[in-house]
Amino acid sequence: MLVQLNRQSGPRDFTATAIDLPINPAGLPATRGTLPVVAVFGPAGRVAGLAGHLPSGWSIRRPADIDDLAPEELVVFAAATVREVATARRVLPSRTTIVALVDQDAPAELVAAVLTAGADACVRGGQPAILASHLVACRRRQTADRWARLNVRERH
Repeated sequence: MLVQLNRQSGPRDFTATAIDLPINPAGLPATRGTLPVVAVFGPAGRVAGLAGHLPSGWSIRRPADIDDLAPEELVVFAAATVREVATARRVLPSRTTIVALVDQDAPAELVAAVLTAGADACVRGGQPAILASHLVACRRRQTADRWARLNVRERH
């Protein structure tokens, strides 16, 4: 039965209830509006291969420092520390998404600490496909939050 469901040959809209969502976000249709930028701090080797797993049109850049960030960028701290995340959360606008990348065998205390310090997501390891999936999910939450705020303003 499942095989038959997955063999549909008609056009796909990739909605949330679709049964054949692509695993690789790079296969998703291009989005409208400004395309996301992923700003990466830390060792470049920790995010090697990430660009190949991001949706088309997304870009990765290495800013000089925190002052070089735009509010809508997705900020990744490779080999994240609690201090880096706390400083970024204090300095950056609340709508800036911060993702902490920690070692695969990082203790649970570090994961909890970076999330408590203000990271929106914490990713263990650094496999490019998994990190890209988290970044896509963070971008979706950014967009959903923006629409929710607009809707609330209209009610008042």
